[in-house]
Amino acid sequence: MKVAVVGATGLVGTVMLKVLEERNFPLTELIPVASEKSVGKEITFKGKKFPIVSMDTAISMKPDIALFSAGGNTSLEHAPRFKEAGTTVIDNSSAWRMDPSIKLIVPEVNAHELSIENKIIANPNCSTIQMVVVLKPLHDKYKIKRVVVSTYQSVTGTGVKAVEQMMNERKGIDGPKAYPYEIDLNVIPHIDSFTESGYTKEEIKMIKETNKIMSDDNIKVTATTVRIPVMGGHSESVNIEFENDFDLAEVRSILEKAPGIIVVDDVANLKYPMPKDAHQKDEVFVGRIRRDDSAPKALNLWIVADNLRKGAATNAVQIAEYLIQKELV
Repeated sequence: MKVAVVGATGLVGTVMLKVLEERNFPLTELIPVASEKSVGKEITFKGKKFPIVSMDTAISMKPDIALFSAGGNTSLEHAPRFKEAGTTVIDNSSAWRMDPSIKLIVPEVNAHELSIENKIIANPNCSTIQMVVVLKPLHDKYKIKRVVVSTYQSVTGTGVKAVEQMMNERKGIDGPKAYPYEIDLNVIPHIDSFTESGYTKEEIKMIKETNKIMSDDNIKVTATTVRIPVMGGHSESVNIEFENDFDLAEVRSILEKAPGIIVVDDVANLKYPMPKDAHQKDEVFVGRIRRDDSAPKALNLWIVADNLRKGAATNAVQIAEYLIQKELV
């Protein structure tokens, strides 16, 4: 099992390597790929050193699986080349997500859609992933009509430059800026670029990706995505309106039994999910579970997950694990 990690030196790429190691992924050969300036340098994986290779070299080595986290343009250019070499690509960028011919996969929700013909598979947006993991078991039981989500997203979702900006501001150091405003001691209601509708591309991703992953265009979704000065993970306030009424105890029971979810909901003892608790974890954490008394058949939830792990690297690795388990590679 040859596995290439494209973008191996980036923020998500380094987490992909960590997740592969932690989960003891059954690879026999690792092929780290990065930009030309990194070629020849070495990364360490399971105590062994592996040289970083170029894209052309990696393609010529014909890996079974290529985990991509190197940006949309790189994916559009090179994922088809890996596909032609017989490699199955799992891509973490937004490049292929809304292509009708490409599967958009969260294993707990729709891995069953995958077949051996799917040679390019899209990993959804981080904020979408954690939300649909929670929505799916509730939709199966009560049928979702509408979702209103506000996100509180970690600076790690922007990348290393954003983390450095926040830490520099915290220390009073002037340095390169990832955001148009200060992020430390501030909140920026703006993720990705604005569209003519007034929504940002991040908000539109959450809307369209949710419908595609859930295979249900009847679910109405509206989103406001916000960047906050934290590093552990993304948080979301989610309001769900159902077709059918629900029992709160049953909702908790459904979520506790659902794959990939940990319920942390004991307000009497001040127990609820926070980014620092989700940091470096693979599960999605849910709390503040309560009925919305302002609307019939409506529920409020608070959802938290590590955006670099379940929101990116872990989800991609879980897709790869599923492909191996079902002998689709």
